[in-house]
Amino acid sequence: MTFAGIIESRIAIPDGVTVSMDGNALKVKGPKGELSRTFSHPRVNVVVADGEVVVSCEYPRIKDKAMVGTFHAHVRNMIRGVTEGYTYQLKIVFNHFPMKVAVNKNEKRLEVNNYMGGHATRYANFVGNVEVKVAGSDVTVTGLNIEEVGQTAANIERCTMRGGFDKRVFEDGIYIVHKSHKVKE
Repeated sequence: MTFAGIIESRIAIPDGVTVSMDGNALKVKGPKGELSRTFSHPRVNVVVADGEVVVSCEYPRIKDKAMVGTFHAHVRNMIRGVTEGYTYQLKIVFNHFPMKVAVNKNEKRLEVNNYMGGHATRYANFVGNVEVKVAGSDVTVTGLNIEEVGQTAANIERCTMRGGFDKRVFEDGIYIVHKSHKVKE
């Protein structure tokens, strides 16, 4: 809502979710867990009041308006993360050389062996607190933070990319096939 030189965006706090500000840090706690993030900008204010999170800016410039929208999206994603969670589904595809994909929980990474018949093991590191499962030819990445889940899925997809090959012919790899905001239980 915009009026008299002020732009503000309101996000309703759903039942079962508690949101608190500690300095510049916003903490969101819900049924699936807890997330925290620092919101620091000299002209943009984030306030928790009356069952809402209010992101506002007085006399905004174009970049300040953009920052209000960015903060709004981050808060909305945090609330959605602690209530529903996020999941990315990836598919393991190979034609001639069967890949062996395993999760190394100690190292927090995915290990891909025998990719395109190669002997070198390829690795994809996990970002943050995510859970990765491999079942047959499916890989599932789940977590509360959309950025951590998305980056982990991108790392897995990127570890099997080969430059200089026609993707229409050499289709071997691990590919993101579905993104969902709800964690299947």
